[in-house]
Amino acid sequence: MADAAKETLKKEAASQEKGELTRQRRVFTPDVDIIERKEDIVVIADMPGVDEKSTDITLDKNVLTIYGRVEAVVPDKHTLYISEYGIGDYQRVFTLTDEVDREKIQATVNNGVLRIVLPKAEAVRTRKIAVTAGS
Repeated sequence: MADAAKETLKKEAASQEKGELTRQRRVFTPDVDIIERKEDIVVIADMPGVDEKSTDITLDKNVLTIYGRVEAVVPDKHTLYISEYGIGDYQRVFTLTDEVDREKIQATVNNGVLRIVLPKAEAVRTRKIAVTAGS
């Protein structure tokens, strides 16, 4: 049971993909699910504490970077004595292939779950080829 609890802990990023940060922050690697469907590829990232205003997604050449900022919230007139939950930002970097239509990428976030839809380019979609009788 203890091993299962360890698996659910957030993983701190081992190294920064794009160099050093200008803010002294912990950066976690969010867990993702990648689902390939007929028309697209869907990336679902768990980033508790982020919303649409604190999430940045950039595409530079073939590199898709997800970055989410999380600020620690302590209510007014309260003092934080113990914090067992690590607060920090999230970053994940993916290299896209030519099968993704970069102009049609869409992203939504809801309750700390980021969903990115990467539509497949027309050239790589599976097509049904009609067969006709020959003469």
